[in-house]
Amino acid sequence: MASVHESLYFNPMMTNGVVHANVFGIKDWVTPYKMALLVLLSELGRAGAQLGLLERRRLNRLLLPLLQGPDMPLSRLRKAIEESCPHLASSVHIRLKLMAEGELKDMEQFFDDLSDSFTGTEPEVHKTSVVGLFLRHMILAYNKLSFSQVYKLYTALQQYYQNDEKKNGIDESDMELTNTEELEGKMEKEELDVPLREEEISCSGPLSQKQAEYFLSQQASLLKNDETKALTPASLQKELNNLLKFNPDFAEAHYLSYLNSLRVQDVFSSTHSLLHYFDRLILTGAESKSNGDEGYGRSLRYAALNLAALHCRFGHYQQAELALQEAIRIAQESNDHVCLQHCLSWLYILEQKIFDSCVLLEHSVNKSLHFGLPYLASLGIQSLVQQRAFAGKAANKLMDALKDSDLLHWKHSLSELIDISIAQKTAIWRLYGRSTMALQQAQTLLSMNSLEAVNVGVQQNNTESFAVVLCHLAELHAEQGYFAAASEILKHLKERFPPNSQHAQLWMLFDQKIQFERAMNDGRYHIADSLVAGITALNSIEGVYRKAIVLKAQNQMSEAHKLLQKLLIHCQKIKNTEMVISVLLSIAELYWRSSCHTIALPVLLQALALSREYGLQYLASETVLNLAFSQLILGIPEQALNILHMAIEPVLAHGAVLDKGCAMFLVAKCQVASAASDTPQKKIEALESAILNLNEAKTYFAKVDCKEQLRDVLYFQARLFHTLGKTQERNKCAMLFRQLHQELPAHGVPLINAFK
Repeated sequence: MASVHESLYFNPMMTNGVVHANVFGIKDWVTPYKMALLVLLSELGRAGAQLGLLERRRLNRLLLPLLQGPDMPLSRLRKAIEESCPHLASSVHIRLKLMAEGELKDMEQFFDDLSDSFTGTEPEVHKTSVVGLFLRHMILAYNKLSFSQVYKLYTALQQYYQNDEKKNGIDESDMELTNTEELEGKMEKEELDVPLREEEISCSGPLSQKQAEYFLSQQASLLKNDETKALTPASLQKELNNLLKFNPDFAEAHYLSYLNSLRVQDVFSSTHSLLHYFDRLILTGAESKSNGDEGYGRSLRYAALNLAALHCRFGHYQQAELALQEAIRIAQESNDHVCLQHCLSWLYILEQKIFDSCVLLEHSVNKSLHFGLPYLASLGIQSLVQQRAFAGKAANKLMDALKDSDLLHWKHSLSELIDISIAQKTAIWRLYGRSTMALQQAQTLLSMNSLEAVNVGVQQNNTESFAVVLCHLAELHAEQGYFAAASEILKHLKERFPPNSQHAQLWMLFDQKIQFERAMNDGRYHIADSLVAGITALNSIEGVYRKAIVLKAQNQMSEAHKLLQKLLIHCQKIKNTEMVISVLLSIAELYWRSSCHTIALPVLLQALALSREYGLQYLASETVLNLAFSQLILGIPEQALNILHMAIEPVLAHGAVLDKGCAMFLVAKCQVASAASDTPQKKIEALESAILNLNEAKTYFAKVDCKEQLRDVLYFQARLFHTLGKTQERNKCAMLFRQLHQELPAHGVPLINAFK
């Protein structure tokens, strides 16, 4: 069939080397598949009132994708019709059989009869309806064919029908050779192994203009809304290459090829396709038709802008800056303020890699509002909020700014930006240590319906916002000890964002981090160490930090200290305040383990000052807990208890289960130490209160399977029960301690010198 299409129908008209006509030659042509559709429409008109309301409704829903989609084998078409109306499927098959096994005049008569659908006072089909337009296009295309072309079409119809008969014959012979159970098993296996979706979408030959446009728009929509339902990168590229073979100047196909190459991070192919898209856009004159002489220049400046965005995405900042300068120059010459605003936004993205460009961003937001560009203005506000959050601005001011941007979103129905705003709020609450508020925002986004119209069965929100929110949700569940729920969320993420998709790195990082924390809690440091390489590949800073944590747990203090010092200098340079505070807390713990308690105090005070300056409440509470532990070691437990009351409430309200357990364990230690000088009666009350706190800490540690901390709690409880003379409880704790101690040997560090 491909040779028929190439020789008869692909005939672009050239003038001075530029394609000014439709690159497809004609808008539509007759194929055996479309003849089968014409038979279906004819039989549908004949059936009339015999069809039930439900059957007619199912057929009407089926017709549009059949008319717009690429050609498909007769067997698949019959199967689709049978699912809606089995009786009509058999009628279509019989009619096609009579036509294919008859003579050429039967096909001629069939097309002559099609015109009768429009005659009469109440015609079966209206000329301006979807079906009416399709019928008229087919009749017109058929009437334009020469006799030799009609004969080739008839032989192609016979071949189309015979291929279906051969397939049915093979199926019948298989049924004779196999029993029913084996056949059912085979069918189930085929249904599982063969993705029917790709076969249905893929196109085997050249497409008409409408089919090609439908195919491209469908795939582009799927890439945006639900990448898992689109063709795989290799299959989609194969179809695009096939499409471009027959229509090399089809600009939109080059652009979809560019998007497809971005999915697999192919720099060369994506650049090649992007440049071809703008070249074809200029050659076909598509831009100049709508924009006059300005069209060519418009294509050039937006080509440079898109090239800058592409280089920026792949981290080629020098090339991106050169392309952006070119776009700015052309836009200034043409006095294109809209293009200049887009350039200004990208200039901010490039400049923030070097220094804080807050002034550029504020200017961009003001100009975007002035020129009526709500999308750009809102993106600018989102970026400003993110920048101010890292700079330590108050949460209430940030939320007010996000509220103003939300008004823009709802006013202009900017669905994608609504999602981004909620995801941004989730991340901000996580940054400030308010896990409850972060959880609420995450649930809000997940329960929302998209404002965009998409096909039934398509996931509406396979965007970065949803990936971010689901990752935060998985981490929040893991922190509270709900590892099964976290695994389910990650499993859903893997299905929604496959490993080769654009946002897969987000869940990969969170998955590795959750596995790392579980291995550390369980005392399996060798497993945690093996996960460090994967984390480093996705996020170098997180990887180095976790490598230092593993070294610290393995008592390799000098190596851990060197690594943490290097990481501290790097994070201070790039102004990653959150990581700076975490590194300072780890350095302080190294000093405790090395019995340098007084050296740890200035480090902790520096961490506390930073966390309060930047409004990181949860990190501030964690730092106060560390300070309380330092005071306990230095022999002032009463003062430690006083400052514990300041920090323990945020930890219990928003903290991870492990941090809650450590906080309650520390409270118990401080109670026991401060009761040493009390009267016997008060001492007994203090010890009993400490035992209750230890029970609570034990519950928390058991929830996250933290065996090392459980062992320490049991040891401490056994000592307290011994002091109180409760022999039975002491023996129970001692037995449990012995079991854990044999499973998880101590590293020779005294109990009092370990906070977490």
